[in-house]
Amino acid sequence: MSPSIDSLLNSLKHQGVDLGLERITSLLAHFAYPHLQVPIIHVAGTNGKGSVCAYLSSILSKAGYRVGLYTSPHLVEWNERISINTKPISTPELTTSIIDVLDVSQRESINLTQFEVITAAAWIYFAGQKLDLAVIEVGLGGRLDATNIVPHPLATVITSISRDHWQFLGTTLADIAREKAGILKPQCPAIVGELPEDAEKVVLKKTQELECPTIWVKPAHRIGENWAQWQDLTYSLPLLGDVQLMNSALAIATVRVLSEKGWNIPDTAISSGISSTSWPGRLQWLNWKDTPILIDGAHNEASAQALRRYVDSLNRPLHWVIGMLASKDHQTIFTALLSEGDQLSLVPVPDNDSADLDSLASLAQSICPRLNQINIYRDINLALEEINPRETLVVLSGSLYLVGYFFASVDQLTQS
Repeated sequence: MSPSIDSLLNSLKHQGVDLGLERITSLLAHFAYPHLQVPIIHVAGTNGKGSVCAYLSSILSKAGYRVGLYTSPHLVEWNERISINTKPISTPELTTSIIDVLDVSQRESINLTQFEVITAAAWIYFAGQKLDLAVIEVGLGGRLDATNIVPHPLATVITSISRDHWQFLGTTLADIAREKAGILKPQCPAIVGELPEDAEKVVLKKTQELECPTIWVKPAHRIGENWAQWQDLTYSLPLLGDVQLMNSALAIATVRVLSEKGWNIPDTAISSGISSTSWPGRLQWLNWKDTPILIDGAHNEASAQALRRYVDSLNRPLHWVIGMLASKDHQTIFTALLSEGDQLSLVPVPDNDSADLDSLASLAQSICPRLNQINIYRDINLALEEINPRETLVVLSGSLYLVGYFFASVDQLTQS
């Protein structure tokens, strides 16, 4: 019986984050450099990169191409990270790829991190699948991320830059921008979203140094509740929140760059691809006990601000159910999310380095003294059992890992 994917990968969890390109480059040399066999679009950014990747995959699939998609993290199963035309890799195929990677890494004494193993498995799988291209999401940062080993991408995308992962990327926006701009390559088209001034200066300088043809993208305009327009294209926008006006625009700008290179991507494929895009766990409505609750894995200041803007537009009393990792900036997230009269239930993030709940409660109280109430629970389902969702809008947030645990624990929930 084959070992489970969890058992194979969780044994590497203790190695944590160790950025660098040497190990994965050395490893992939033993597999005939699979990362050089598939054209890619490389996408970095603090927020929005996952949904931009999802839009790109959907659009290119609708255009008739065989498209690989690599994203992280997953919500429920590792297979979610690696897909072709929205179909996740099968468990036997992923298991085989991971075992092949681990066998070589052990034989050659290449000490890979968990992320490097799953990334290498993705490259190997994609190389054997006769893809037309792959959409690759950066895991962390960009410059030293394990995905950043392709010298000539079709295009590079930087969606946004805000403060997150400062332990690895630097404390200032300029530092973080420098790391994310590390995906830019000489003469390779760059598609860039709206950035803070300090970050924009860094990215602009890098694009000039590398002579990258650069498109600085402005967000689309909303037309009605679920429609948007970018330049001459009007399209249905299924993902919620104003941030999707920028994310969808970035995807459209990127595929139009490909069109200029000879790829056949008609506007009908763009509009159809966007309208059929799904990206779970981000501003997603689900039914809980026959009542809609809102799910959003906001885990940094910018994503928390976007979530707060969305819930403010609903004009409902709020009950937050929040769990956060210890490594996150709890103060900026609470400052963005919490408001007078809100209720707050704090829960752990299972199987992760979860923040101390008593400390979170004290911090929340100091940031927003007029919260209606603060409760602590040892499990998210216990918290939800005691909330009356008919009296308040329940919003589950704080960590994508918490969202994934919730999805798994309630099995298959039906999207409302």
